[in-house]
Amino acid sequence: MSSGRAVRRSAPTEGTSMQLGLVGLGKMGANMRTRIQEAGHQVVGYDPRPEVSDVGTLADMVAALDAPRAVWVMVPSGDPTRTTIAQLAELLEPGDVVVDGGNSKYSDDLPNSELLGGNGVGYVDCGVSGGVWGLRNGYGLMVGGSDDDVTRLMPIFDALRPPGERADGFVHAGPVGAGHYAKMVHNGVEYGLMHAYGEGYELLSAEPLITDVEGTLRAWTTGTVVRSWLLELLVRALEEDPGLAEISDYTTDSGEGRWTVEEAIRHSVPANVISAALFARFASRQDQGSPALKAVSALRNQFGGHSVKDSSGRSVGETGTPT
Repeated sequence: MSSGRAVRRSAPTEGTSMQLGLVGLGKMGANMRTRIQEAGHQVVGYDPRPEVSDVGTLADMVAALDAPRAVWVMVPSGDPTRTTIAQLAELLEPGDVVVDGGNSKYSDDLPNSELLGGNGVGYVDCGVSGGVWGLRNGYGLMVGGSDDDVTRLMPIFDALRPPGERADGFVHAGPVGAGHYAKMVHNGVEYGLMHAYGEGYELLSAEPLITDVEGTLRAWTTGTVVRSWLLELLVRALEEDPGLAEISDYTTDSGEGRWTVEEAIRHSVPANVISAALFARFASRQDQGSPALKAVSALRNQFGGHSVKDSSGRSVGETGTPT
């Protein structure tokens, strides 16, 4: 479909209505579609599951969009994303642009950009944070790409980010690869924060003097120097499951914490806390039991809808249904 000519057509100006193709309508993708639509933009979503998809095939989605097209890919990292990018490289035309909004490793971005660029298609990588709460609260966005491509997509970024100052929820972090690198480090920091809260919870629970653990954590959520949304989610998790009795301490990792530690080694940065938090997750899978890791597991379920294991060892999804 592509002629290979590097053509850049005129782009919508900031604040105008846009069309967007959205590939992947899972927990985050479906919510993003809704938030973008509520901002006045048209979204054509494609997902292999026909019950949630707007069109039957990826080619149908591309055909439903007016040139120059913008397509946002929101599928699992690794081969699923690489395969989708390769398919889009065959379907799109010069002047179109693709955003990878999944949790891809930053080293995948340049090859994806070069593949699409050979057909005159732009590429932007976007780290997205906000989990299942992004529909209501907005998403923190970290993007990498050319100034022209990022500017062109700004109406979509503005629809997705939280209200208020753009700089408080959006950054053009640098060229291609910078967005996913920033998100990788963000997730590494998240590992450390979550584990610190988990250890605090375990220590409070172990002390007989503390008769109201949940109340103590809740009292930290306003005014203190350790207040945060993650802390609020831990309090919520304890309200829903006092003592976290219904889940095990088995805690998976998405890969970004590992990549952050790898980068710390490459740059000789002593990432002591992030490394320890990652290794603690490994330890949680060795049948030893840890209230701190129960708290971390509960937090992952709260903000991202990630599955956890219940006290019998069964995987439990975000709705509490065994999966």
